[in-house]
This record gives sequence, structure tokens and C-alpha cells, in this order.
Amino acid sequence: MDAAIRDPAEALAPPSQLRRRMPLRFRRAVPGGRFFDVMGDRPFGGRLRAVRRLFFAALWTLLAIPLQAVLLFLPGRGKIVFARLYWRGICFVIGMRIRVVGNRHAAPRTLFLSNHSSWLDIAVLGATLEAAFVSKAEVGEWPLIGTVARLGRTVFVSRARRRTGDEAKEMRDRLAQGDSLILFPEGTSSDGTRILPFRSSFLAVAEAAATIRPVSVVYDRLGGLPACRRDRPLFAWYGDMSIAPHIWRLCRHPGLRATILLHEPLDPAAIPNRKALCAAAEATVAEGAATLRQNREPTPLTMQTALPA
Repeated sequence: MDAAIRDPAEALAPPSQLRRRMPLRFRRAVPGGRFFDVMGDRPFGGRLRAVRRLFFAALWTLLAIPLQAVLLFLPGRGKIVFARLYWRGICFVIGMRIRVVGNRHAAPRTLFLSNHSSWLDIAVLGATLEAAFVSKAEVGEWPLIGTVARLGRTVFVSRARRRTGDEAKEMRDRLAQGDSLILFPEGTSSDGTRILPFRSSFLAVAEAAATIRPVSVVYDRLGGLPACRRDRPLFAWYGDMSIAPHIWRLCRHPGLRATILLHEPLDPAAIPNRKALCAAAEATVAEGAATLRQNREPTPLTMQTALPA
């Protein structure tokens, strides 16, 4: 009877001879202090890497600026070749590997049409293609970045309608001189998970180019592993993001890689309608980017096959 009326908590308690006066304490499975515990949190992880990368990127830029400034006044292709060499150096020091699928050797007067998700597009495309960029006028006013853009012979375009004709003439003149241009027809950067609609007004100078070549750019490796949808914002720079924190956060990560898919060139005269040309280029770039985001083996596409029915 006494056992039946005992407190349930007492009935579940272990016998007195099995009770411990002191709680159990476990040692670390992996020995080490604050700075050598590989199993614990690492709040300083990647900071030294970012500092090192940014230091060498700034040093390389300061060394390259006067050299490119001299090359701009000299005849020949030195200014074009060195601009590509500069961007290759930037990609190297920030740990960005580049994989190119397709023939990177393009004919003179080629107009490259690429998707746009980050300032990284400038670095990886500049390191791959011997071409000048077409950028918004605000970039030319940024400290240091504007100087680098001007030395890279960037064509700046504004949103003011009164200057549209002059800027289009400048792009036609550059193409007529044998230069190739890299254009972002989306007009702004995206979050990296999709392609924004191409603006046909950006292709007003297409008839001045010898060939049109769509380009798909996707950042598909992070830490040496395939990047997923969750990782896209690390590479993408869009909206009201500040560029300095974005660069710092990106430089802390190892194993970065971008894949550039160069599609087959097309004579702009083959599609006389500018809107049809814009739709075909958008479909080609979007299909190539989707293949890269799915980590499938890409192949260059022919723009005619992407024409809407």
C-alpha cells in the first residue's frame, strides 16, 4: 500500500547509490584553444583572405593605371591587350576562376550581348574578351572605379533623351573603327536567378556591327562546390546594395568560379527586325544561363533556333 501511494517523481528517481553528486563533464573531442578549435565557430574565418585579396587588387590597380594611361596615347592594340590583362589579374587576386565554353576568338566589330547580375561581370568578361564596355554614365563618376572604366575605353550612356543620338553615334564610330563592344541589354543587374527582359532600344546600333554574339554568364562554384539558388545573392549585386560590403563579403569566400558561355555569332542582317533580334538574343542568353544554373554541361547555341514561333 505504501508503494502505491508514493509520489510518482520519487518512483522514477534512480536509487540513491546510483545518483551522482557532480554532473558529468565531457572533454573536447578535438583539442585546441580559441584560435585552433576547428570544430567551433570561426568568427574571423575568411577575413585575412579578404584583406589579402583586396590589398593586392588595390596594388595591381595602382600599378596598372599609369601604364594604361600611357598606352591610350600610343598606336596599336597595346591598350586593348593590357585592359584584358588587367582584368585577368583582378580575377586572379580575388580568387575568381573563369571557365569559357565556346570560341573566345571573335571577329572585329562584334557586339556582345550578355546578361548582367553583378559588377563581377565586368571583371570576368573583361578578362575573357577583347572588347570595351557600354555602361551607364553614373559609373564614370564613381571614385577609382570611374577612372578604371575610362582607362578601359568604356562608352558611357545616360538616360537623358537629348543625348541618345550622340551616344549611339559614338558606339557606331567605335564599331566602325574595328572595336568590339560588350552591351548589357537588360539595362540593370538582376539577382542572378533569372534574366530580365532585354530592351530593344539598346540594339539600335546593331546594324553597325559585323556580328552579334549572345553571352551567358553564371557564377556556378562556391567553395569549390556547385552553387545553388541560395548562393546566387552572394555573387549578385543589384537593387540598393552597397558595393563595398558586397566586395568584402565575396572576397572572404574561397573556391569562386564563373562560367562564360559564348554562343554562335550571327550576322545582324539575317534578322532585319530589331525587336525580333532582341527577342532571339534574350531567348538564347536565358536558355544558356538556365543550363549553367542547373549545373548541366553547356553547349553554344545558334541564335536562329531561339527565334519565337
